[in-house]
Amino acid sequence: MSVSNTGPRSVLEPEQALLRLLDVMRRLREPERGCPWDLAQTFETLVPYTLEEAYEVADAVARADLRALRDELGDLLFQVVFHSRLAEEQGAFSFADVAAGIADKLTRRHPHVFADATYASAAEQTSAWEQFKAAERDAHGARGTLDGVARALPALVRAHKLGKRAAGVNFDWPNTSGVRDKVREELAELDEAVNGREGEARMSEELGDLLFVIANWARHLGLDAEAALRGANAKFERRFAFIEAAAGQQGLALSGLSAQQWETLWQAAKDTEKASESTTSAR
Repeated sequence: MSVSNTGPRSVLEPEQALLRLLDVMRRLREPERGCPWDLAQTFETLVPYTLEEAYEVADAVARADLRALRDELGDLLFQVVFHSRLAEEQGAFSFADVAAGIADKLTRRHPHVFADATYASAAEQTSAWEQFKAAERDAHGARGTLDGVARALPALVRAHKLGKRAAGVNFDWPNTSGVRDKVREELAELDEAVNGREGEARMSEELGDLLFVIANWARHLGLDAEAALRGANAKFERRFAFIEAAAGQQGLALSGLSAQQWETLWQAAKDTEKASESTTSAR
């Protein structure tokens, strides 16, 4: 990721910049002179924007665009400040409480940095981290192993987390090949539902089972299913754009392409991409 062309640097110290942002937020929510749109917002109406900003941060990182990342992090920080302001107006908590809370949590979860704990390996540290999280869930009244896995998470991410949480109490496939066998089983059940014309609800259920197992197959392989799918989406977009451009150069309409023409252009897109990757890796 390049560090150039990220725009002018702030002349303010971090504390000053944050105080300015908090004051801007306060003024936007002033009952008499604030912004009508900002005054109309609630926790619920802000959620879609908060999720969107988080995804835009991820997109900027994926594109290795630090200028965009700076801007998107600002948009995401504004969401944190906005939610905190709404809570403060209700007498629940303030931005200072949010910042202090995460600082306390990080200090508590890193006794090897802020206290005298030692870990023999990264695996031991990870185990301790999970124990800290479990203790915190208990302290907040969690009653079940799967409590606290946010329902608003992307479905593949949530499937991974649910599987990981269950694995913590030894409810898991014994090895990667066991998950792979389960993928085959779920695929066969989906085929059966489709071929038997068992209805949309049944097919959807079997498709969900298959996707859940695939997400946990990725977990066993040490892969991020959500990131893998994002990569596949991006690859499809690149190759489709190539086909669109190539067809246009040949005076061909996409809607009129034959199956063979689609296949030929798709293969050309793949070959071009592989050649580009080979050239890049050779540099």
